[in-house]
Amino acid sequence: MLAVIFPGQGSQAVGMGAALATKFPAARAVLAEVDEALSQNLSGLMRDGPTEELNLTSNAQPALMAASLAAFRVLQSEAGLDLARGVRVVAGHSLGEYSALAAAGSLSIRDAARLLRIRGDAMQRAVPVGAGAMAALLGLDREVAEEIAREAATGGEVCDVANDNGPGQVVVSGHKAAVERAVVIAQGRGARRAIMLSVSAPFHCGLMAPAAETMREALGGTILHAPAVPVVANVKAAPISDPDAIRAALVQQVTATVRWRESVVAMAALGIDRFVEVGAGKVLTGLVKRIATGSSAAAFGQPSDLDALRTVLEAGAHV
Repeated sequence: MLAVIFPGQGSQAVGMGAALATKFPAARAVLAEVDEALSQNLSGLMRDGPTEELNLTSNAQPALMAASLAAFRVLQSEAGLDLARGVRVVAGHSLGEYSALAAAGSLSIRDAARLLRIRGDAMQRAVPVGAGAMAALLGLDREVAEEIAREAATGGEVCDVANDNGPGQVVVSGHKAAVERAVVIAQGRGARRAIMLSVSAPFHCGLMAPAAETMREALGGTILHAPAVPVVANVKAAPISDPDAIRAALVQQVTATVRWRESVVAMAALGIDRFVEVGAGKVLTGLVKRIATGSSAAAFGQPSDLDALRTVLEAGAHV
């Protein structure tokens, strides 16, 4: 069986989606739809940069969704991708969950773009610049990272596990001083590396509560449909299809841990042995290969990837 997965923030790069848009009308149509929804030439920023502007959270989040959906539509039009044939679930890392929902028809592309602009703005506003931080703790599992985060969160400060990305790859997030303490503690607990990350805000921690409330309001006024196939939600590491459950998960996701490792394990337990990452970069492809070692994973973001992906999709169609 096949799962289609969608990347999150950090995978963005100037030029993403440009080659697909040049060659395929289906990709151009998605980018035009996002530009119109946001009243912004986001596709031009994606194509030409500058990098600093693309990396702004309010731009990066809808841009990554646009690149993912452009690639997804090309797989549908050029490679015969059909969610009803052989695709068991979809999933996305953090903002990639919005891409997954749009691909599965739960959200319109316009609403996904609008919500991600609101989400990016709200996450950036939630914490004053410089007050928060994130750090990667490499070589430690989630349970140890949670102990470290609790120990680091002194004096009422926040330090939470933000991402459980894969074996030995956990990210903590919160007040800058607390995260810096977590780095020191992790170094004494046998971490292979513990490094501060260059991020604009402390995502997926309790400090994002104001952003979660903003998203609760925004999602409350948005129509969601049952997806064509279940989406494996970050906060549950399990497939969901009910629109109310999806809405609640998207609100919770703003402050909760991205349980990507557990999500991949859950997908493998459903019998999924092929993963296709759609959009910018190959970050999730690498993580999947480390987590579900008996599965295959491939990425699609360039026209040159198309022939290989046709083979993967044809295999999935006969499951």
